[in-house]
Amino acid sequence: APPAMAGVPLLNGFISKEMFFTEALTAASTPTLLHSALPVAATLAGIFAVAYSLRFIHGAFFGPDATDLPKTPHEPPQWMRLPVEVLVFGCMVVGILPAATIGPFLDVAARSVLGDATPYYSLAVWHGFNLPLVMSIFALAAGVLLYRLLQRHLNAGVEGTPLMRGLDGRRIFDQAMVFLSWRFARTLERLLGTTGLQMQLRLMVCVAALAAYLALAMGGLGLGQVELSRIDPVIALIWTIGAACAIGAAYQAKYHRLAALTMLGGAGLVTCMTFVWFSAPDLALTQLLVEVVTTVLLLLGLRWMPKRIERPGSDAIGPRLRRYRDLTIAVLAGAGLTGISYATMTRVSPEGISRHFLERAYTEGGGTNVVNVILVDFRGFDTLGEITVVGIVALTVYALLRRFRPAPESIGVPEQQQGDARDWLLIPSVTMKLLFPVIGLVSVFLLLRGHDLPGGGFAAGLMASIAILVQYMAGGTRWVEDHLRVHPLRWMSFGLLIAAATGLGALIFGQPFLTSYFAYADLGVLGKLPMASAVLFDLGVFGLVFGATVLILIAIAHQSVRSQRAAPPIATAMPPARARPGELMAGDD
Repeated sequence: APPAMAGVPLLNGFISKEMFFTEALTAASTPTLLHSALPVAATLAGIFAVAYSLRFIHGAFFGPDATDLPKTPHEPPQWMRLPVEVLVFGCMVVGILPAATIGPFLDVAARSVLGDATPYYSLAVWHGFNLPLVMSIFALAAGVLLYRLLQRHLNAGVEGTPLMRGLDGRRIFDQAMVFLSWRFARTLERLLGTTGLQMQLRLMVCVAALAAYLALAMGGLGLGQVELSRIDPVIALIWTIGAACAIGAAYQAKYHRLAALTMLGGAGLVTCMTFVWFSAPDLALTQLLVEVVTTVLLLLGLRWMPKRIERPGSDAIGPRLRRYRDLTIAVLAGAGLTGISYATMTRVSPEGISRHFLERAYTEGGGTNVVNVILVDFRGFDTLGEITVVGIVALTVYALLRRFRPAPESIGVPEQQQGDARDWLLIPSVTMKLLFPVIGLVSVFLLLRGHDLPGGGFAAGLMASIAILVQYMAGGTRWVEDHLRVHPLRWMSFGLLIAAATGLGALIFGQPFLTSYFAYADLGVLGKLPMASAVLFDLGVFGLVFGATVLILIAIAHQSVRSQRAAPPIATAMPPARARPGELMAGDD
């Protein structure tokens, strides 16, 4: 490593330093003092790199033996040396054959960013006797001479920098880290930190609105010239209902959580209807399934929220002024965003890439559902990253809820479940249990048709998770886990592995990662069946979405088991749930 840092020829550091010197000379052609000083600064940096690399080598391999050690040092075993030997071998191979080893990867990285504007570059070891080579030789020679001049000072063990004893680099580094990581951070926290979520959201909205206002004040914003179409009374009525639901949800969020969640679901349903109205069935289906899943999960979460306590003096002038202030901020921010959206949508849209996807969805992706082909083929790498984030979020939520303990007033059985309340839902619970195979079949149907018709792995995963959600609602945590063996971690692992393996399969055939392939399989009497490799990727999306959603459900549902353990024992208490090997249970702490 030190010779590579010093830029010794036939090591990878030599090529890096020579390219660095070349760029410094190129920048020096600009007639400014700063650009003209770059070659000198680069050469000085190379000299110091050679000097401290020599110190590493001399101190580690040729210095005096260490004394007063608690244990006698010995040579490391072979398996400890192996990683270092692999790195050394890589440095030598890249330094000797740079174009054959690192060249293809560098070309892909450069062209993916610069495209046709990628300049010419050469990774050859020998470019002739030129000025960058002279700078490299001078840096090596001057670095060796500098280390030789400092030899007596280093051997004496004197603390501090030569000729500047008061300048201690370690102390400067420690003080800078203390200032940045503690003092400066504490100052920012004291000035800008908040203890409540409302204040954080208020600051976020105000800063975003101020940034938009400053941008519009400097550049201006005018309305477009697109002729507006006639307002349809049906869609206008639908949007009016959605706006009323959104306003009602915002108003009732502080006073009645169930009513707020119900109206929030109404606003989401209006969004689904809007997608259908504007011929976007794929988005409508996904939005509807997301609304169902999030509403149920939020309902389960609200079960463990403490009741709102009315404080004396809540009708005082102070709280009212704060509410009016928040209302004013919300109205101004919403009106500003509405104005920007209106001005944008009344302009003529530039030529985008939608036509590209429409023309190539079937010929290159093998599917007629353009939205799904974009997700699992054209933007497959983005989708792989997104489902990875979904899995990480699910694991984080589960880890947090494992340590969550409800408030004492939320542990008891709710009023709605006391007495004979469970008998009221007897018929719906039986119906929901019978719907399990039906919903599962619909999930498979959405998965198989998603490449050509509205559906896909994401919608199918949500539909399958709804089948499990319904069972938890109908029978409770204990009943479900006594009758079903759901392993969400296995589903998540299966989904991510299938999605990644689909991309790696393309590399075997010499194609870029996640390149899809499709063909028609001749089944004789049944005819030709379209087969696309992207369906396997969609299967991975299904597995991860299903596992992540069910994992969050299990994490919330197990709070009921914990509450029964924490509650005082009663005569009609149910026996504790039986944990099966490999199954997620409440006591996995």
